[in-house]
Amino acid sequence: MKHHRYNANITWMGNTGQGTKDYKSYERSHVININGKKVIQGSSDPNFRGDATMYSPEDLLLSSISACHMLWYLHLCTTAGVIVTAYVDHAEGTMIENADGGGRFTQVILKPTITLQNKNMMEKADELHHKANELCFIANSCNFPILHQAEYLIADQL
Repeated sequence: MKHHRYNANITWMGNTGQGTKDYKSYERSHVININGKKVIQGSSDPNFRGDATMYSPEDLLLSSISACHMLWYLHLCTTAGVIVTAYVDHAEGTMIENADGGGRFTQVILKPTITLQNKNMMEKADELHHKANELCFIANSCNFPILHQAEYLIADQL
């Protein structure tokens, strides 16, 4: 078994002069810095006093699930002879908030629109989503269902 390690540096940037004196006295802004990569501006979700122009942890979780699935899916298509010419996912996540302010995701639905080179690849293309979900590192780390509702376009019919 191989082991892989990842590092991220998260720095809170939201001290407005009073620190965390009370719930409204600080901003939720932070930066995510991973050596050698562009900095990501983060905040909490606007529902939790965050900045809507910045990425929230919830945004990043949903994006990670979608991207990991896509990368595995494209790899599996390559090995199965399914030629994908375009892939756009409109992923949706549902999170519930508990009375104490905590919460959790209850499901994610990946809704990719996938363009295939030709129609005879569609059945195999659809089957590969299940295998991609089984192999996705991020999906395997989640404790909620990740569903798929793919739509297919055929390149030679566009």
